[in-house]
Formats: sequence, C-alpha cells, structure tokens
Amino acid sequence: MAQWTSAVGAAQLARLLTSQQDRPAGPGTRRPPAYRALADGVRLLVLEGRVPVAARLPAERELALALSVSRTTVAAAYEALRAEGFLESRRGAGSWTSVPAGNPVPARGLEPLPPEALGSVIDLGCAALPAPEPWLTRAVQGALEELPPYAHTHGDYPAGLPALRAMIAERYTRRGIPTMPEQIMVTTGAMGAIDAICHLFGGRGERIAVESPSYANILQLMREAGARLVPVAMAEGLAGWDMDRWRQVLREAAPRIAYVVADFHNPTGALADEDQRRRLVEAARSAGTVLVADETMTELWLDDDVEMPRPVCGFDPAGSTVITVGSASKAFWAGMRIGWVRAAPDVIRSLVAARAYADLGTPVLEQLAVNWLFGTGGWEQAVELRRAQARDNRDALIAAVRRRLPDWEFAVPRGGLTLWVRAGGLSGSRLAEAGEQVGVRVPSGPRFGVDGAFEGFVRLPFTVGGAVAEEAAARLAAAARIVESGGAAGGEGPRTFVA
Repeated sequence: MAQWTSAVGAAQLARLLTSQQDRPAGPGTRRPPAYRALADGVRLLVLEGRVPVAARLPAERELALALSVSRTTVAAAYEALRAEGFLESRRGAGSWTSVPAGNPVPARGLEPLPPEALGSVIDLGCAALPAPEPWLTRAVQGALEELPPYAHTHGDYPAGLPALRAMIAERYTRRGIPTMPEQIMVTTGAMGAIDAICHLFGGRGERIAVESPSYANILQLMREAGARLVPVAMAEGLAGWDMDRWRQVLREAAPRIAYVVADFHNPTGALADEDQRRRLVEAARSAGTVLVADETMTELWLDDDVEMPRPVCGFDPAGSTVITVGSASKAFWAGMRIGWVRAAPDVIRSLVAARAYADLGTPVLEQLAVNWLFGTGGWEQAVELRRAQARDNRDALIAAVRRRLPDWEFAVPRGGLTLWVRAGGLSGSRLAEAGEQVGVRVPSGPRFGVDGAFEGFVRLPFTVGGAVAEEAAARLAAAARIVESGGAAGGEGPRTFVA
C-alpha cells in the first residue's frame, strides 16, 4: 500500500523550487553541487510545510524535465533526501516526503511557539501581544456577574448573544454605517468567520482573489477548503492596492470571493485610501464578486496623526457586496476568540443556518466579556494600551534591525502589528531555517504568497521590545551570516524544526 496521502506535480514543485533561488552570490560564497541544492530546496519546502509530509513527489524523469536538469541530478538529490530522512520510497509506489525521527510534523500556518521553547527561542512568528491587563481580568469578572441568567438556558446562540450583536451593530452605526443586529453574526474569532464565509460562497474549485502577499493562515484555510487562489499584487511600499490589477483580475478571472485587509494590511502594514476602497467595491459589484473585508487591525493605528479612511462597508452599507469581518483577537488579546461578521440579513441567516453543522455557537462567557468591554469603555482603554505597546515595540525593533542589518529594506507602517522586510538579497526560507539554529523564529516570505512568491522577504511582528528586540535583531544577523556563508544550504543533515 502506498504511504503517501497527496501528490505534488512536477510543474508545481519546479515553481516552488525556482522561487527560492537566491540572488547572485557574492565573492567567496560557495555554491553546493546541483543535486545538493535540489535536495536542500525540497527539504526547506518540507520543513516550512509548503510541501506537505506524505506528499508523493514526481518521478525522477518528470522532475528533471521540469527543472531542465539531468535525471542523474534528481536521482542523487532524492538519494540524499532519503539518507537524511526527508524522503521514503517503495518500488511501485514512488517516493513521498517525510520528516526524520524526532522532528515534529511541520505546520502549514503560523502557530504559536510551543511552551517548552519559550525560554530559549525568541518568537517572531506569531503577531500577538500579551493581554492588556487589568482589562482582561476586569472583563472576565464583569462577564461572571452577567452569566447567571444565561446559565439557565441551553447556551447555544448560533448568531451570537443578542446583547453583543446589538452592541456591535451600534458600534458600526456610530462609525457612520447604519447597522441592525440582524446584520451581525458573532463567530469564534476572525478565522471562524472567514471559514464560514468560504464554505458558504466558495465551494471546492471556486476562485478566490487575494492580495499578494496576504495573511498566511487565511491563505492556508482557503487552500484546505479547495479554493483556487488568484493573487493580486499590492502596490509598491505602503501605497495599498494596485487598482489596475484588481480591475483586471475581477474582470477576467471573475472570482467568487475577494479577500482583502484594507486597514494595516498583514503582512505589509499598508493602509488603503478611501478612493481605493470606493473603486474596489464598485469593481467587485460589477464583477459579481463577494468582497470580504478583514477589519481585525482597524483600531491599531500607532501614530497619532493617522486619519482613518471610511470603512470598506461604508461604500456598500446594505452589505450586498461587502462582507466585513472583525475580531477582538488582534486589538485586544489573541486568547479572546471572539469575532463577528457584518453583512446583509439574508447572508447572516445563511451563515447561521450553516453553522448548525460546524461549531453551533461561540462561548457565552467570552461574548459577555467582550460585551462588558464595549459597554463600559474598557475596550477603548485596553486598545489604547495595546497601541502604546505595539508602538514602542515597533520603534525598538526597527532601530535594532537598522543597526544590525543595514542592508535589509522596509517601509515603516503607521499601524498594525507587522513589518514586511526585504532581506538584503537572502532567501527567506533559508533565514527561517538558520534562525532556528541561533534561537529566533521568523516566518519566511513564501508563507504569505501563492506558489512560492516572496522568497526574498521575512515578516517581523511588533511583539518584542527593548533589550529583547535588540537580541532578536542580533540573532537575525547571525542567521543572515549563516545563510551568506552557505551554512544553511550545505546539507549537514536534519535539524530541529520549530513549528
């Protein structure tokens, strides 16, 4: 019986391998043999989860043809991978990817660092800050006081607690977008919201247009749902959306859904201006595309003089074209798994009906905690504390990276939680691998792209500050030196993978 559970085609694997090629090496940089470079490339793809474990690889002849190399080169690479534990083969069944004994199976998203590694590794993988106390404790205490009446019910509220739905609707109305509670569904985080939307509108094989780059976990969610992702490049720097490209994709590809982050985009930090928002809504309406606007970062402006544009849903107040997703997880705390959807009432009814076959509803106690924050003014004070933390961390991290890695390029975002960095001509995948050797966890650019794009980038979140930010930059500089010397691509055998 074959041991593989999926397959990677020769053309697809060739694209992924080609995307991770480094820029021309400097004087004195040693180049590995062709077979070693190929084995290294496949190993990196497995370690990063971009090629799944137990995925059948192309036959030697097919991959050689796709890469324009000799079959001998591919055969030698496969043999090296088998020797290192990253490939298994059986006559008649082919060859499939694996991980060496003792290595955890790589994650395909950006999961938090395991607790046992917190003391020795600086985690720049997860863009989340500690809870803004004392507001978490106060919110939970307030929720407990409100709980007794709900404890006498069944506890299942598929659309969310009526009080919280009304509170969220009122918050949109105060922002200038009249909203009824019937236009709101409370979800288990923003991921739960987008998963529900994808299942309702984006069945297997449906096209979904996404910004390029985009949030890695959402891209993976859509892949797992069987969507065909259509990338749309962002404008240069922090200029937001390239509207010419968006109009072309919406017109020619006719995607069922388009997913965007208008406010302090993850990972670039870009803020789309009001004119871009208006034009994108008009283009989506003309194409018959459902526009999903992720607002999870909308309250995280970090500079006092930032003027926030009108929300995307402000150009479609009835919710017939724009579905808005919000969340408490980024602005407040990742452990508060409360999200919401704002859409037309009929869309909300369809989402609620479909929920009966998913998670039934969102935890009541957490909904009451968020409702307490919204109703007492605690939310605004907690978010102001969050902004101050993120602002200080941003400034410290940027200063440290500029000192330690002056060749790295980035535009400083005015909000959000992430910095999108061009890594001085180095491979982001190899930096991520080298980082684990020196004690810093950093996600590589291809995690945020489609088919291996952004190999020359890494994402740095504003989660560390002060001396820790300086030490993180020092470790990144050490990882860069390893990559520059060829150490991360020299084929020394398997290394521990930080998931």
